[in-house]
Amino acid sequence: MNVGYARVSTSSQNLENQIDQLKSTGCEKIFSEKRSGKNEANREQFKTMMDFLREGDVLYITKLDRLARSLINLHNILTTSFNH
Repeated sequence: MNVGYARVSTSSQNLENQIDQLKSTGCEKIFSEKRSGKNEANREQFKTMMDFLREGDVLYITKLDRLARSLINLHNILTTSFNH
């Protein structure tokens, strides 16, 4: 399944552009939220998405910084999320 994740950092920002891009790539399920990326514990939709993903799914994002704040953060997400 093609799964999308959209995030903006503040409530005044708009998710529509990211969601439209994800839909145009064929995402069947899109998780979105208006949360800072500083604290993953506060990103409820991120956690829900990570629990939803299954082997064979493809995760789409519009920009890498919507998923992770740094390469170290991305590495931590991948190793902790997919090694359980």
